[in-house]
Amino acid sequence: MPSPSSIDEVNVASFAVEREFARHLDAIDALAPMRERFHLPSTRDGRPATYFCGNSLGLMPRDARGLVEQELDDWAGLAVEAHFHGRTPWYSYHEVFRETGARLVGARPGEVVMMNSLTVNLHLLLTSFYRPRRSGSGGAVGAGERDRVRVLMEDGAFPSDTYAIKSHLAARGVDCAEALVLLRPRDGEQTLRTEDIESTIAAQGERLATVILGGVNFRTGQVLDMQRIVAAAHGVGATCGFDLAHAAGNIPLALHDWDVDFACWCSYKYLNAGPGAIAGAFVHERHGADASIPRLAGWWGNDPDSRFRMHLEPEFVPRRGADGWQLSNPPILAMAPLRASLALFDEAGMPALRRKSLVLTAYLEFLLRERMPADCRIITPADPGERGCQLSIQVLTEPRARFDALEARGVICDFRPPDVIRVAPVPLYNRFVDVWEFAEILRAG
Repeated sequence: MPSPSSIDEVNVASFAVEREFARHLDAIDALAPMRERFHLPSTRDGRPATYFCGNSLGLMPRDARGLVEQELDDWAGLAVEAHFHGRTPWYSYHEVFRETGARLVGARPGEVVMMNSLTVNLHLLLTSFYRPRRSGSGGAVGAGERDRVRVLMEDGAFPSDTYAIKSHLAARGVDCAEALVLLRPRDGEQTLRTEDIESTIAAQGERLATVILGGVNFRTGQVLDMQRIVAAAHGVGATCGFDLAHAAGNIPLALHDWDVDFACWCSYKYLNAGPGAIAGAFVHERHGADASIPRLAGWWGNDPDSRFRMHLEPEFVPRRGADGWQLSNPPILAMAPLRASLALFDEAGMPALRRKSLVLTAYLEFLLRERMPADCRIITPADPGERGCQLSIQVLTEPRARFDALEARGVICDFRPPDVIRVAPVPLYNRFVDVWEFAEILRAG
């Protein structure tokens, strides 16, 4: 079989287990130079690391330091004047993401704002889009059969989502035991089926107020069919939102066209904006145009034409779009690294990144199935459309020891108790030879 001359020509049938094949794929990868745009980590004893942990913390873009230093210089040289006269004025700084942030998640300009952290944004958005309604049956909210108060989420969601949603319901006076509906995989299965999500939504019917799910499950790497889920939720009159922490920058998204009501995500994983980086939020334009939607308000969400009138404007007038959900002035030093990363996403383009990701992840799967020890199994869906770049490996025998052995050989990935090793070959900076080396190290035990 002729050797492929571009990543677009590669398919599973052409895969080979030899290291030379992995090197050939790196040689024909048009995105390979992007790797040099990041600082590459070392192990704690100074050896070059094989890094597969972009699903927890992305690597540092080389341009990030200069962008942070630019803001430090403007602070030093201009002080308060940098709000309007800095090289990137602070007053409108969040607007530099108006286009790049929208492109990243398939939104229209004005539907995305970078602010806060993911969990803070989740609380803010639930305030607006979780609207419990009582039927007049009396008693506690949620007691009546026709009360629209229920929230659908997955069992075993990322803990911050679980804590946020349960505490949010309690703060709103809603009984979690009555209102929270949890999705679970079928017996003997690791992932959710779309038809089961749809049937659960249909069964809840008019009692369901909001669906909030992880677009990509953090443990299994499963990508949900968000478009079908939104349609099912809207079909029973519920709002629908997603935690995209493991989706943004990992898979193509079309939040506007899918008619998603709201979404939020962090920027320190696939978006490479640094530890605790500024997060993102999406509000569909039909909601962003509705000033009557209840929200927790702050001065930076106010109309910018009157924002600095302060005490002369006692009533909150929200800015149109997602910007109207902002509370405070943006943290400039935290936003600067995100500029560096999103510039790289724009340069590479999500379609090209996805094409490489599909091949890179499929090659990892191929090598694992050829060489993986018998006590290991992949729990991420095999269908490429149902996964991003993460493969989750369930280890049935001494899982922690297996993970420690990987770490001892210079592999940085992560472990989710009790028995799952998560491996994320990120197309921006991981190579095919990295994947080959990981499979060899895992096989060696």
